[in-house]
Amino acid sequence: MIPIVQMINITWVGRQQGKCNMVFLAPVREFFYFSDPARYCYEKGQEVERMKKVVVSLLMFLMIAGMAGCVSQGDTNKAAEKDNAKVKVGIIQIVEHPALDAARKGFLDELAQKGYKEGENLEVDYQNAQNDQSNLQTIARQLAQEKCDLILAIATPSAVAMANETSEIPILITAVTDPVSAKLIESNDKPGTNVTGTTDMNPVKDQLKLIKDIVPNAKKVGIIYNSSEVNSQVQVKIADDAAPELGLKLTKVTVTASSEVMQAAQSLAGRVDAIYLPTDNMVISSLASVVKVAEANKIPVISGESESVASGALATVGIDYYKLGQTTGDMALRVIKGEKPQDMAIEKQEGTELVLNLKAAKNMGVTIPESIISKAKNVIK
Repeated sequence: MIPIVQMINITWVGRQQGKCNMVFLAPVREFFYFSDPARYCYEKGQEVERMKKVVVSLLMFLMIAGMAGCVSQGDTNKAAEKDNAKVKVGIIQIVEHPALDAARKGFLDELAQKGYKEGENLEVDYQNAQNDQSNLQTIARQLAQEKCDLILAIATPSAVAMANETSEIPILITAVTDPVSAKLIESNDKPGTNVTGTTDMNPVKDQLKLIKDIVPNAKKVGIIYNSSEVNSQVQVKIADDAAPELGLKLTKVTVTASSEVMQAAQSLAGRVDAIYLPTDNMVISSLASVVKVAEANKIPVISGESESVASGALATVGIDYYKLGQTTGDMALRVIKGEKPQDMAIEKQEGTELVLNLKAAKNMGVTIPESIISKAKNVIK
């Protein structure tokens, strides 16, 4: 047996009929005993076969990893494009008054805070119907035709008008008292339609109780509302149910136009000890008329929301419409990112705030007990 040292360039690819087949690739220095060439070829062939399998497996792994990287990068790019894409939001509002305006501002501020800024990557088409039903229908039709990415409907009449025009474009509602009663959704937990958002259902019973807290001898309370607004119907029904327990008798006066509000307030003078205003869009848009009559006749006015207190009403226990708008804006962001309105539960603002207007109290001839003032979140002087 003679040891042999030689330089050979080989890659073993198999053994056929006792012979070694090879192709030249790279120099390999081999030291072996050339006593059994056939066995040597066989063993080297087996070793190379194993190496080939390892190389093929490695190549396959690298190809798959590369493809996955491309897909992942593609998904990332698409997500980035979606995040940076310009969003068009239509806003339909029944009328301008402080509560609805605050909700709209809260909505837009929330979008801006989260990166969607008007004039940059956010286009806003804001339309106000000025309390005209014909205008409202026209606006709703136009927004549906514009194919907005989503629509903010502020107040029940706006939401109903918009939902009647489209079942495809996502509609975010805010300042809507009872979306189920308005037939906008199937349930608060699972809307089941293209509508979702926030409710401004206010604590009607607590607001009536506030009348008794401030004016303990009050027995008769007047309510002014638009009987065609579903949200007002719901609140008046709650008031009807709560009044007897509080020892109150309600006198209801309905209006069909803003121009009738002052006359309605005047009709209550000398007949009631206080006036209660639910979150009725038509009445609140003419709040100044009610306040004027109330001050002239020394009748305290309790409102359904805090913005009216800042505008001349006496007091309320209610929600913050700016914060309600912010919550709605946060829900809009979820829709922009792909969530479906039909699966998003209606949300509401947790907690209420006592707001008092001491100037209004003086003008209406009312002295608010110190025990009530000390509990107030906001005291307007």
